[in-house]
Amino acid sequence: MDKDTYELATGSNSGENSKNSSQMLLPFPLQPQLRFETFYSGENKVLLDQLKSTKKTGILSAPVWLWGKSGSGKTHLLQAVCAATNKRAIYLPLSSLKQKPEVLDDVASLDVVALDDVDVVIGDPEWDQALFSVFNGLWNEGGTLLCSSKSPPRTLNYNLPDLHSRAGGSDIYQIKSLSEPDSILALRMRAQFIGLDLSEESAKFLAKRVRRDMGTLCFWLEKLQRAAILKQRKLTIPFIRDYLG
Repeated sequence: MDKDTYELATGSNSGENSKNSSQMLLPFPLQPQLRFETFYSGENKVLLDQLKSTKKTGILSAPVWLWGKSGSGKTHLLQAVCAATNKRAIYLPLSSLKQKPEVLDDVASLDVVALDDVDVVIGDPEWDQALFSVFNGLWNEGGTLLCSSKSPPRTLNYNLPDLHSRAGGSDIYQIKSLSEPDSILALRMRAQFIGLDLSEESAKFLAKRVRRDMGTLCFWLEKLQRAAILKQRKLTIPFIRDYLG
């Protein structure tokens, strides 16, 4: 990986440069709404607390592997870890990098590496070897590795048996879907974070009209936000009904 091709972003609440500032090599910018404080944990509190432990130390005792269906919150949590740590961190969505295993070259020199959608590339000989090198490199250097997939790591079709072994040695967590009441609470929390007043009734109406996973709900919430600003309207049930058609 050519580090010169990556943007080095440094920031702190005070705006001052310091060793404690968050420093992230970002080929893919982090979304500002994907933070620990905007993740409604539901039945995932143990996982959330585990990941929050990286905020100060940037260290986990073993690689962490998150799995769950689309929209369950995998990307949210991986980006939240990168945003919260004061260490050098990188987030890579492998579904966007299928033809480029060389993007993993040298990432083991960083402190925190978050690899999203690992299942998309596992089974390709070059990707398996590159991932195996990342597992070993971060372990040897004391770094933190986080991976995500739609299914448990033991069910994936590896080309490299040693990678299968490394993946199986991770701390593995299934991200559990939110109940309907929790989905409404999570949606309203996200709306508040982006400056929207979303009533419980409007949130319930939206959840009944689109797929209820948080990825889909938040996608539509952001589209509604832009439309409401353009038309200078509030997110009432009639407005949402007219927008969705």
